[in-house]
Amino acid sequence: MIAFTKTFVQHYAFIMKTLKKSHESDTMSNRIVHISVQLFSNEELARQVTEECQLLDIMVTVLLYMMESCLIKSELQDEENSLHVVVNCGEALLKNNTYWPLVSDFINILSHQSVAKKFLEDHGLLVTWMNFVSFFQGMNLNKRELNEHVEFESQTYYAAFAAELEACAQPMWGLLSHCKVRETQEYTRNVVRYCLEALQDWFDAINFVDEPAPNQVTFHLPLHRYFAMFLSKAVKCQELDLDTILPDQEMLMKLMIHPLQIQASLSEIHSNMWVRNGLQIKGQAMTYVQSHFCNSMIDPDIYLLQVCASRLDPDYFISSVFERFKVVDLLTMASQHQNTILDSEHERSMLEGALTFLVLLLSLRLHLGMTDDEILRAEMVAQLCMNDRTHSSLLDLIPENPNPKSGIIPGSLSFESVLSAVADFKAPVFEPGGSMQQGMYTPKAEVWDKEFDPVMVILRTVYRRDVQSAMDRYTAFLKQSGKFPGNPWPPYKKRTLLHPSYKGLIKLLHCKTLHIVLFTLLYKILMDHQNLSEHVLCMVLYLIELGLENSPEQESDEEESAGGQERCHDSWFPGSNLVSNMRHFINYVRVRVPETAPEVKREPPASTSSDGLTSSQSSRRKSLQRENSGTAQVFSLVAERRKKFQEIINRNSSEANQVVRPKTSMKWSAPGATPQLTTAILEVKESILSLLIKLHHKLSGKQNSYYPPWLDDVDVLIHPEIPRYSHGDGMTAVERILLKAAIQSRLNKRIIEEICRKVTPPVPPKKITSAEKKTLDKEERRQKARERQQKLLAEFASRQKSFMETAMDVESPDADIAMEIATSEQHVSEAIYDCVICGQSGPSTEDRPTGLVVLLQASSVLGQCRNSTEPKKLPTTEEEQIYPWDTCAALHDVRLTTLQRYFKDSSCLQAVSIGWEGGVYVQTCGHTLHIDCHKSYMESLRNDQVLQGFSVEKGEFTCPLCRQFANSVLPCYPGNNVERSLWQSHSNKCMRDLVQEVEDLQEQLGTFPVSISSETNLSKEMESVMKDIKSTTQKKYTDYSKSPGSPDNDFLFMYSVARTNLELELVHRGGNLCSGGASTAGKRSCLNQLFHVLAMHMRLYSIDSAYNPWRKLTQLMQDKNSELIGEELPEVPVLYRDVSSLLLIQILTMPQPLHKEHFTCIVKVLFTLLYTQALAALSVKCSAEDRMAWKESGAFKKNTPSGEKSWEVLLGHVVSELSKGKIYEERETEELTVVNPDSVECYLQQFCLPFLRITSLLQHHLFGGDLPSCQEDEEFTVLASCLGLLPSFQSSDQFTSASCLDWPVPAFDMISQWCSELASFADRHPDQVKALLIQEPKWDLPRLLQLPENYNTIFQYYHRKTCTVCTKVPKDPAVCLVCGTFVCLKGLCCKQQSYCECVLHSQNCGAGTGIFLLINASVIIIIRGHRFCLWGSVYLDAHGEEDRDLRRGKPLYICKERYKVLEQQWVSHTFDHINKRWGPHYNGL
Repeated sequence: MIAFTKTFVQHYAFIMKTLKKSHESDTMSNRIVHISVQLFSNEELARQVTEECQLLDIMVTVLLYMMESCLIKSELQDEENSLHVVVNCGEALLKNNTYWPLVSDFINILSHQSVAKKFLEDHGLLVTWMNFVSFFQGMNLNKRELNEHVEFESQTYYAAFAAELEACAQPMWGLLSHCKVRETQEYTRNVVRYCLEALQDWFDAINFVDEPAPNQVTFHLPLHRYFAMFLSKAVKCQELDLDTILPDQEMLMKLMIHPLQIQASLSEIHSNMWVRNGLQIKGQAMTYVQSHFCNSMIDPDIYLLQVCASRLDPDYFISSVFERFKVVDLLTMASQHQNTILDSEHERSMLEGALTFLVLLLSLRLHLGMTDDEILRAEMVAQLCMNDRTHSSLLDLIPENPNPKSGIIPGSLSFESVLSAVADFKAPVFEPGGSMQQGMYTPKAEVWDKEFDPVMVILRTVYRRDVQSAMDRYTAFLKQSGKFPGNPWPPYKKRTLLHPSYKGLIKLLHCKTLHIVLFTLLYKILMDHQNLSEHVLCMVLYLIELGLENSPEQESDEEESAGGQERCHDSWFPGSNLVSNMRHFINYVRVRVPETAPEVKREPPASTSSDGLTSSQSSRRKSLQRENSGTAQVFSLVAERRKKFQEIINRNSSEANQVVRPKTSMKWSAPGATPQLTTAILEVKESILSLLIKLHHKLSGKQNSYYPPWLDDVDVLIHPEIPRYSHGDGMTAVERILLKAAIQSRLNKRIIEEICRKVTPPVPPKKITSAEKKTLDKEERRQKARERQQKLLAEFASRQKSFMETAMDVESPDADIAMEIATSEQHVSEAIYDCVICGQSGPSTEDRPTGLVVLLQASSVLGQCRNSTEPKKLPTTEEEQIYPWDTCAALHDVRLTTLQRYFKDSSCLQAVSIGWEGGVYVQTCGHTLHIDCHKSYMESLRNDQVLQGFSVEKGEFTCPLCRQFANSVLPCYPGNNVERSLWQSHSNKCMRDLVQEVEDLQEQLGTFPVSISSETNLSKEMESVMKDIKSTTQKKYTDYSKSPGSPDNDFLFMYSVARTNLELELVHRGGNLCSGGASTAGKRSCLNQLFHVLAMHMRLYSIDSAYNPWRKLTQLMQDKNSELIGEELPEVPVLYRDVSSLLLIQILTMPQPLHKEHFTCIVKVLFTLLYTQALAALSVKCSAEDRMAWKESGAFKKNTPSGEKSWEVLLGHVVSELSKGKIYEERETEELTVVNPDSVECYLQQFCLPFLRITSLLQHHLFGGDLPSCQEDEEFTVLASCLGLLPSFQSSDQFTSASCLDWPVPAFDMISQWCSELASFADRHPDQVKALLIQEPKWDLPRLLQLPENYNTIFQYYHRKTCTVCTKVPKDPAVCLVCGTFVCLKGLCCKQQSYCECVLHSQNCGAGTGIFLLINASVIIIIRGHRFCLWGSVYLDAHGEEDRDLRRGKPLYICKERYKVLEQQWVSHTFDHINKRWGPHYNGL
């Protein structure tokens, strides 16, 4: 093994050469790493090879050579004379990560303590390594485009960030992991020493003096970051004295420039100053702070700046910051200024950026004293405050040490314990819109209350909107918990104590420069200068508060109580302590302003007091100013900064002044266009304290709103931590600051009281009031605008609501009750429809019909009902297979085929319904439109080239109002309120007359209604929608006749469409009508319109009057069957016919509108047939002895007056009639065990219920009227009385189903006639007689297959299972959740005529709708016609998350709620509406 490793190492360089040249570098590098990882992971082996073969030298050298092949000259800083070279990120070597195997090996061997120790002790190696790292220093330089938008956006930044992370940062983290204890101090000193040398060389190479080149930024400073991270480690773990390893001041000044440049550039990028560089620059800014990069990039940068700030002169540092952010010119007390380097629209956001950066710099303690657990907790809280997070996204978002061997593993114990401490788990719920929620973690209330840290959030947000999101969530929490009702400001959070090594950082808060800036900004905000924002004020107050919290040792109050006022002429503030500077009054300020400024020329504006002051004093403004003068205070940040820099370099201040002067004056000889600057002196007479109190007045909009709290309650000073100050807005912040100032110094307390006592403020009162008035006006205006907006919105909402109601109310019967009462004549006002395209309302007319927006889809849901209540399971072993023999569709199919064997075809096709598989379901969103408007809408969609999720060629569109998916328009029949008035008048006609009327009406069929014979637009549209309905389903689901294309086929198809829709509505109601009420889809039902369309087409097929089933039901005929001519097959016996189908045939072939009395008559007649079928079925079920008993008892009671309404008599009669044939001959298989009268009554009711349900629904849709609700056991009686079968409602104890019978002709004769048909059939085919008798239908609701609890059960069985078609193991196995078929997704092996197997199966199993579980992804996909969508997963892990593609490999468990929703969407046919992301599958699934 050792020999092999040695050989491998000797050929290492050659391997890399090959790798560089190879085209398939990915494959090759994987292979190399497979070998090397085994060799180098063994510490003993790695150590031996390091010692004997110079492995480290070889590796570093090879890396160095590899990178040398793609170096280019650096253009950073001094383009012409730069000697620095950097890698070219556009080269394939970097773009394709070709260096990855090497770096990976290097990181691997550095993880061994013994090897790393060798590396850190070997000076030569360290020098070479720093040399290597410097190749990345300053790579991928961005230059700001100032004129044109960049033509080509380079994407090299991906390569750059990856290279720095992998080639520089990961080895660095590897080395750092060995510098954890005091004994390793020497290593740190070595690294820091060579790192500084490399940095010094770098500064020399790019000719860097003190100013960075403008408009350039590089995000890559690995040398700075090495230096920073080793410093941090030295202080945190090795107890090294920081000052012993820090370089001199001059070097520190240089070191801070580039990281600071990055921070300023971030702000510029977010201010849109780099838009001409394209989107990629935003990408860089985001990657720099993104969770996988932040702790190797922005964190070390900020830490390095904190170190520099703690060691450099604070005034120098602060002025550098404002200069880098280009806002020096804005920091003037003058109301106008010129910024020579920044457009005014960017000033505000750059100022916000500068202040926010200072807050970050002074508040963050990531490397300055926080423990690892505190850091983890802070990171987690920040992420959770932005948004609720899933467990896996939290793991991803918490920055972890990028080196896998560093020992901090996410998901470790501390991760889980911190998570449970700060967050609550929200179980995955379902939103009504159908979007699936994952299990989420959300911050606990006390976290919002005490730990929400806006500073951390700002540091970690990749998108600016996340900061807003965190604030919105914080606001919501405060409102909800009643802590604060308004719009809160970000809360101030106490910080972890600073590590003693960084105490110098506090000096920044206590330096004159910062105080001048804060004073100026407070003044400007008070005076309403432009380009300031609430955010600026918020940050200013935050900085003041930080200063008060971190004040240096207390100064004695007495020391300068009196003399302070006089001594303030030549400098702004007497000392550098914020506490004392706060109370210091500043009287006059000299400013330089453009000559056009109000301070110079104009009369005092309205907002200033015009009390005879000279115009130069009229408006009290001042500026940071550029030249020294004795009387007024002057200050120039830039000059100050340069002076300091020169002092440090030359140690000679007199010389420094000479150097500074020309630079300053040059700065001010601005281009000729700008007006000349003149000097003005402003009277200010304010201190920071007085400005704060006035700000409080301004924010509250009231005079004297601030009252020192300690005057009422002295305790405030002793226990300042009052909860009422912890959350609130700007006023709360000001109050909190004033309280802290008062606590820190008695003098401050006294001065605050004094200021508050002067009711008239020192500035002339008129001025403040007018400024206040301005804000008041502004507030009032805003308030009014808000109210106006609310009013408009409310009005809009009510209009929309009423519109939605009218649009939906087409079907609702309530609207028409008034009309029904008013009149019972023919001419009732017509229904009015609103067109959602042109907005006009009106009736639907023959020549301009209105239509309902509908979606037609083929459905096989009904066919999936099974007659067992136990749902089928998805097979997960070879034994559990599913056979589709007991499904509803299969049984109906068998029945039709059998009938067609023995009876006349045309008669068979009227004895059953089809559509259990491939039936057409029609649904609407309830909106209507003119059909001509719809045509032009479709035309416009056709010309619209936008990529739509639907196919306009196939007639698909989305409803113009609610955007629901649709594919046809169903014409509304004119005047559809008529029927409702007709049925109110109860007729007293007798049964016989009604039967005759119905027959006469059917006889008229030959004469078509006018509207059909003359072609009108309406009839054309009805025809076209009928075509749509037919083409919705496949031919095999519409063609059942033996002679193809026979009209009987169409006839069967049309009434079956009605049947399908009624049956599906019944399923949606849960399989019964107990709940009553208007249908759940009441306003959305289109059955009424659908019946009109179907009826119009059905009437085109006249029924030969000799065969009209109505006659067979209502008249006694001579027995025709005996005289059968030759071969002709007989008609289907009446007792074999499906009664619900007969009902639809009768209703749909009657002239419309139908009268209620005729409807009831038809129902009564059909009920007699149904009842007889029930008796026949029952008689077959019971034993021969029982039959004899019934026969006798029936005969005995036969002549009693109510004989026709007693089931015993009728049953006896049926038995005796059927006995004439060979029906009861062969031995029984199933028997009703006990036949007592109750069970017989129950059996008969159950037998009749399905028909009653369908009939009630039909009545509800045709004639309006609500369905009554009832208990399950009363359903029969309630429906019977609702349909008018029960003459008067009797109490249920003596109720029998037979009392509903109303025979049109004497019952016994009728029954004899029907039974004789069976008897004659029995003579010919005794074996089939009983099989064809209609059995009691007991269908359970359609269900998907039951899935196992644990996903692994499915995965283990299916992922290696072979496909039954092609006998291979599919690459993408899938299983159908409706029938359990195993299919190859996208498999070419099972393709048939260009259809892949899933698409094919979706057509065969679901008539175009397929629900498949993808085994290797745990995801469900839905295929609907020519489109498909990813539905989501019903298996979630312990944290309530999906694991798509099984990437995370967590155990998954079924989520029953989700599966319920999937099933619900399948049964209710709402996949198209609820799921949004559909795409075409081109038959390739």
